[in-house]
Amino acid sequence: MVGPAPTATGAASDANPANPVVTWDLNAQTAIWDIAGQQPNEQVRSFAMVNGAVYDAVNAIAGTPYEPYLVAPATGGTESVDAAVAAAAHGVLAALFPAQQSRLQAQYDAALAAIPEGRSKQGGIRVGDRAAAAMVAARQSDGAFGDQQWATGTEPGQWRPTPPLFLSQGAWTGHMRPFLLPRVSAFRTPGPPALTSAAYARDLNEVKQLGSATSTVRTQDQTEATIWWHDRRSANWEIKRQLATSQRLDVLQTARFFAMTDLVVADSGVACFRQKDVWSYWRPVTAVPLADTDGNPRTTADPGWTSLLVTPPFPEYPSGHACGTGARMSLYRYFFGRDDVTFSGHSADSGTTRRFTSFSQALTELIGARVWGGVHFRTADVDGAKLGEEVFRYAVRHHFRPRP
Repeated sequence: MVGPAPTATGAASDANPANPVVTWDLNAQTAIWDIAGQQPNEQVRSFAMVNGAVYDAVNAIAGTPYEPYLVAPATGGTESVDAAVAAAAHGVLAALFPAQQSRLQAQYDAALAAIPEGRSKQGGIRVGDRAAAAMVAARQSDGAFGDQQWATGTEPGQWRPTPPLFLSQGAWTGHMRPFLLPRVSAFRTPGPPALTSAAYARDLNEVKQLGSATSTVRTQDQTEATIWWHDRRSANWEIKRQLATSQRLDVLQTARFFAMTDLVVADSGVACFRQKDVWSYWRPVTAVPLADTDGNPRTTADPGWTSLLVTPPFPEYPSGHACGTGARMSLYRYFFGRDDVTFSGHSADSGTTRRFTSFSQALTELIGARVWGGVHFRTADVDGAKLGEEVFRYAVRHHFRPRP
């Protein structure tokens, strides 16, 4: 369980709109998704960079009660936390999105205009600038957006591009340098079931029935959950900020919580995509129409089968969404010292708000939702969630720890 954290100078007592970490996380979302339209494997890197730098700045002003991520700029403890957070977040965002320079500068100027002039403000800017510069420098040549390609094949079980666009994207993700892990090759999955096994037949027949675009057995609630979890404007961002508010985190606690969440989730994505590269496994939208080639007498082909959701343009096993959600919900349970925390999130795609009474409930629903959408076999979801939890466990044992 994570106990109460020291409070940074100038911090609000809880996460209300005056909490600059919450404000700049929302600003980051605007830059990362609303304008740049980054996809999930890209989004996680950007959020991790922003909130990692913000954490280092706030932690330094508070006297470095926790291990810094990259740096602990020298401080006197009187620097403006609002200025430091704004400088750290803006510095990273401006480096990530040069096309948004003028808009980001105006946003930054407006944030600084609300802070009284003086040494405290200038000191906060200095601390934030140094934290941002350290993060930007650390992520230079980290392998993001590289030119790696997925292996393709035509044999049963082998991945190949899927309809309707038949794209191959994101292979660089598994080769990006992680934020917290020494090497992702140490984090492995057992692999998908053998095509001739009863376990594979169960997986295929489940997704064939429930994940079809024309399924008559999937419930309306399952359909809504599927679309809710698939929304690229992730409700997880809203939930993260909501938890900071509902659990009354101060600015330092919020900065640490956001950094831990985003860096752990980013590394779960690296580990997951590395495993996708290893197994290069076919998607249900390929497997169901070709079930007469899998050698399994328990499966039958449906040549016209299509999934409810459009299948992402990379291999199936393990599930990237389950890796990230497994890491995220494990971290939340650890950070708050309990599982039974109530939270909710809205999806514009589904037009619904989903409510949860525990972190484990949310993870269980996500595992089902990827099957109901027809984009994953259940084994890929279960094993992905376990991989995410393994990444979380390593990260919290080695990073963000209280200093003696």
